[in-house]
Amino acid sequence: MLSITDRHQYILKKIKEKSKITIQELCDEMNVSSVTIRKDLKLLEEKSLLYRVKGGASGNNPYTADKPILIKESINAEEKTRIAKAALELIKDNDSILISSGTTAYALAKQLQPDTALTVITPALKVSLELCNKPNIEVLQLGGLIRSNSSSVAGQHAMDILEEVSCGMLFIGVDGIDIDFGISISNISETTLNQKMLQTSQNVVVLADHTKFGRRGLGKICNLEEVDYIITDNKTPKEYIAHLEDLGIRVIVT
Repeated sequence: MLSITDRHQYILKKIKEKSKITIQELCDEMNVSSVTIRKDLKLLEEKSLLYRVKGGASGNNPYTADKPILIKESINAEEKTRIAKAALELIKDNDSILISSGTTAYALAKQLQPDTALTVITPALKVSLELCNKPNIEVLQLGGLIRSNSSSVAGQHAMDILEEVSCGMLFIGVDGIDIDFGISISNISETTLNQKMLQTSQNVVVLADHTKFGRRGLGKICNLEEVDYIITDNKTPKEYIAHLEDLGIRVIVT
């Protein structure tokens, strides 16, 4: 039987090789109980050597932090632009759409140049400012207290406006896409508003680069089954894409 030191070395070796491993795999490979493995993972996490996740452990921090939008804008900018251009293909003539806060959603706003009338509803001040002088676009800015980190509103005033409208498609930027936890963002105060935007829309399109997969934000927006489309870049792991497609989600890779 392996000693605790041998088990820990083996676990860290597997984490380094695969980035993520399940408790069941470790039980089978080391011939020990799940109780023993859970204790091992807890000890290793306390030493900051791994992160425990549901059903196993990961070498990458699965939780996201709420960063200012000016910092996030420069991260994976090329991928976000490609995602935004792909999203344009889903917008129909004379459509009405919701665009959430977030830098990938803002990238979509920068790409919009409709030939026919388009109504855009948004909580994001940067999106409104980008669109307000573009031809053929009518902007409905949701009201409320503006959060400095996201330049976006949240709260009851925005919720009240959404009670009175309906739209064809929601384009939403997120901070986490996790197989078990679902779709999430890192700021809890905007979570309820995002949930309401889902209810207002007939179709939900998640805009997310590869860094958002396998991550969790503080606030859960919805389960994966509630999403119609996910647009991502070609660095997203194929196993995630396959799982999402098995759920009936249309995944568009740019």
